[in-house]
Amino acid sequence: MIRYILRRLILLGPLLVGITIISWAAIQLAPGSGDYFQSLVLQYPQISPKTIAALRAEFGMDQPPWIQYLRWLWSILHLNFGISFAYNVPVTWLIGSRALNTLLLSITSLVVAWAVAIPIGIYSAVRQYSVMDGLLNTAAFVALSIPSFFSALLLLYAAFWTHALPLQGLTSVDFDFLPWWGKLLDLARHLVLPTIALGLFSVGGLMRYMRTNLLDVLRADYVRTARAKGVPERRVIYRHAVRNAINPLVTLFGFELGGLLSGAAFVENVLGYPGLGRLILEALLKKDVFVVMGSLLLGSILLILGNLAADIMLAYTDPRIRYD
Repeated sequence: MIRYILRRLILLGPLLVGITIISWAAIQLAPGSGDYFQSLVLQYPQISPKTIAALRAEFGMDQPPWIQYLRWLWSILHLNFGISFAYNVPVTWLIGSRALNTLLLSITSLVVAWAVAIPIGIYSAVRQYSVMDGLLNTAAFVALSIPSFFSALLLLYAAFWTHALPLQGLTSVDFDFLPWWGKLLDLARHLVLPTIALGLFSVGGLMRYMRTNLLDVLRADYVRTARAKGVPERRVIYRHAVRNAINPLVTLFGFELGGLLSGAAFVENVLGYPGLGRLILEALLKKDVFVVMGSLLLGSILLILGNLAADIMLAYTDPRIRYD
């Protein structure tokens, strides 16, 4: 297992280089994209061409795209993500100020989605073809059909009329003056809407996966044997069937993390949540290349590490798997 983890970590470098090359090429080949300084000229025609040329030279944007990429990659190897064009601050500080917020939102959404979907999937599989099974499956299909940004709009509309929850942001205006328990409560209240909006889509898919896997396991020979020996039904389901049925869902953990990060961009913009996804969209609109590349690099690292963590958890939950 240790050799397998080390091998995966060694391959992390070449994989990230390939991802950054594709990302840089996609940004450069985007039709009509231009760069930040071209958009700056359109916004402020009074800026002299000499000033624009000096800014291009300062940030290295006067070089061919492949040289720009190599210079950026060299700075990344020295843990320097560059300077943001739009904010004029280090990209590391800018991403760091938003990444923790998105990570908090992604973790809470993931925990809530799994805590809701797994028990519902088990309940639906055990009571197959019942009225509740039909209602739960219908609700799962509805949840799968609603995009995260649309569910965020619906929740925003409901919160506006009920005044039960804050509409935007991560903290209240008087957050710094609250006691520690008041700060936790304030953070929790602000996380309710984005967590529900982001986790709603995952609940439907996870519930369907759990139901299907558990139905297949309940038809297995060893389950019939356990029932024939007189093992209590509750023990057959939760001790034997669920443990094997949940293994394929562990594989989805890494992809779920990446999916939440991409879906968070739309939820954060709708609900005004100060996260990394909102920063990426703003940087794309402003053509702030270094911020976009740094954010994509961080998202790729989280996705790869999430898949590695899923493989490790799968090895411990399923004793049949060996990485030799």
